[in-house]
Amino acid sequence: MTSPATGTASQTSRERREAARALLTHPLLTSDHAEDLALVRLHAAALRSMFKSTLDYHLVVESTFARLVKGPVSSDGPARPARRADGSAFTATTYTFLCLLCAALLVPGTGDQILISALIEQVRSDAATVGVRIGDTLPERRALVTAIGQLVSWGVLTETDGTAGAWGERRDEALLTIRRPALPHLLARPLSGLRHADELLAQDPQLDEQPRRSLRRKLVENPLVRREDLTDGERDVLSRERSELTRVLAENFGLALEVRAEGALAYDPAGDLTDVGFPGNGRTKQAALLLLGELIERRVPASAGSLAVTWDEVDAALAELTRRHARAWGDAVAEEPGALRGDVVLLLCEIGVASTTVTGLLVHPAAARYRPQPRTAPPTRAARRLAGQLELEM
Repeated sequence: MTSPATGTASQTSRERREAARALLTHPLLTSDHAEDLALVRLHAAALRSMFKSTLDYHLVVESTFARLVKGPVSSDGPARPARRADGSAFTATTYTFLCLLCAALLVPGTGDQILISALIEQVRSDAATVGVRIGDTLPERRALVTAIGQLVSWGVLTETDGTAGAWGERRDEALLTIRRPALPHLLARPLSGLRHADELLAQDPQLDEQPRRSLRRKLVENPLVRREDLTDGERDVLSRERSELTRVLAENFGLALEVRAEGALAYDPAGDLTDVGFPGNGRTKQAALLLLGELIERRVPASAGSLAVTWDEVDAALAELTRRHARAWGDAVAEEPGALRGDVVLLLCEIGVASTTVTGLLVHPAAARYRPQPRTAPPTRAARRLAGQLELEM
């Protein structure tokens, strides 16, 4: 029988782990995630201490929101662009609109609610001031709607009456409610004192002083941590302190650690913390999986055991796959092969099994895990009879 003290401690540990997982999934929690936000507020002190000591992340907890402020992503990690509802990555225009929208919402005198037409007018005015031209074409309106939708998904804006999508298509008015306290915390670092945008993404030199924390950050944030990308200190931690590393990841985040010769992976057995599932359904994921099989068959060796293939080889393999699966993938793929290549390469880079070079694609050895097993024909009746006779003789 479990004692009351043991049961309470177990429940507290479970709640803190669920709260930490919620913050990793949604670094900005608002009332849209009421249950998760309540857990974070309940265990705020312990979570602040854990995130600081384990990952060197800063946690801000207020009455209406919680914000997990992460450090800049490691240079060896895959890019993670913001995405539209259809899965396509944000364009530079959409990112520009997103920044202009945040600036417009912070204009002094702006209330807690604003009409979308007034917000767009403020965005156009601010853009003209800094020399950014915003047209009124349908693609530009859709990009604006996408940026507004991102703020809605973060919980900074709420569509109180009407929708942003209706404004983008038909110019229908909409009333937006602003969660102002969370707005200044969208950026991980303050802009004051910065002279160029690149400084906002620069790696903090202090983050690299402790290899334990930097290794944990990479394992928590990256789909795959390549051994050759680790520092000497991180490789030493992975080798000497694997048991402790496994415990820390499991207790705090519910992650399981898998270490292979080519690198390490911290994965979520429940699948909740996986932002990009692979393999999976959809043309892009199917094409990416099949492409890996085709490229691994070529076995073109490069440095660090990776496979180097030229863009011509990638295009040839995709063209053959498109021919084989024309009925399932549709005619649009054959008409625009470059679009499929771009989507597939982006996906492979996002999950960490490939990287791009000037001449082509570098496929990491870990991709061999996705290689399909060779198909063998079932044994004939004569072969089965012969096998039976051999067993009797033995």
